[in-house]
Amino acid sequence: MSKNLHKDICDKSRFEALFKQHAKNLHDFLYYKFGDRLNPEDKAQEAFIKLWQNCEKVTPSKAKSFLFTIANNLMLNEVAHQKVVLKHQKTITSHHTNLSPEFLMEEDQYRQKLEKAISNLTEAQRVAFLMNRVEGKRFKEIASLLDISTKAVEKRIYGALKKLRQDIEEL
Repeated sequence: MSKNLHKDICDKSRFEALFKQHAKNLHDFLYYKFGDRLNPEDKAQEAFIKLWQNCEKVTPSKAKSFLFTIANNLMLNEVAHQKVVLKHQKTITSHHTNLSPEFLMEEDQYRQKLEKAISNLTEAQRVAFLMNRVEGKRFKEIASLLDISTKAVEKRIYGALKKLRQDIEEL
């Protein structure tokens, strides 16, 4: 019957003795490995809580190993979480801009002028121009797709550029 008592650490006095024996060492291990920034004392406490929750499954001989493994994993999870937080903070700040409202308004007005000027192009010019400038296709690729000569593509794109310059200056 006394063998059954030593199979797990659910006994209050046995758990208390284990806490007194390993709490400082566990805290120091976490502190030395990860520093003070990630709250090693809290993670050591959490490890003991998890040990208590799993006390029936953990034998006294494996308790120390269980504690240190759980505490280490808790700290590693916290490190991973901090990386995610940092990455998220970087993406949020990248949306802010130092551009003046006047510049943003002028940029928007220019974009509207450009869209209007592009809509005023002939269909042939617009297709060739957008395939070249937006999709990044070369003159030769456009020619084969539209089944026309490369010279015809050049003429359409250069004609579109000339017309765009005129229309944007007028607007």
